[in-house]
Amino acid sequence: MGAFPAALEELIDQFASLPGIGYKSAQRLAFHILSLPDSEARAFADAVVRARDRIHCCRICQNLTDADACAICTNPRRDASVVCVVSDPRDVTAIEHTREYNGLYHVLHGVISPMNHIGPDDIRIRELVERVAQGGIQEVIMATNPDTEGETTAKYISRLLKPFEVKVTRLAYGIPVGGSLEFADDATLMRALEGRLEF
Repeated sequence: MGAFPAALEELIDQFASLPGIGYKSAQRLAFHILSLPDSEARAFADAVVRARDRIHCCRICQNLTDADACAICTNPRRDASVVCVVSDPRDVTAIEHTREYNGLYHVLHGVISPMNHIGPDDIRIRELVERVAQGGIQEVIMATNPDTEGETTAKYISRLLKPFEVKVTRLAYGIPVGGSLEFADDATLMRALEGRLEF
């Protein structure tokens, strides 16, 4: 028999199943929900249900939206000839915060990872190839993470896009601003040298 009533244990378990939430944090969240006035608790539950019901993938870029096509894809001021490929919708937000990129996106919703049984058919690669095949795209920027899975995914996609004669580029990676060379690992230094720019 648990220390808490069954309904409370179930709520704690649901919070604990979220990424980055341990059991103690899940307990705090569950007790916080129970301490809310009835109207606020119902508003919280309704927001979860509404988000699950209304949010889906944009028919063009696969980013999350509550419309047929997202606000970025339907913005006429965006450069439709450039598509930045990211693995996760949160990556779109990160790039948008820089205010330096004005093209469109394509969200893969994952990366190729044989260890986790995720192959090319399990992520949104086919939709990207179909977009490029329609024409009008001149450059595809691969912005997947610079780890084994991200590199594998980027190389796989670049091979698929070769027949379409589009320019495929990769984000430059290297020493972070404010970083120190002595603490950089070999792979980071190698990428920094490869991605060097004229000064």
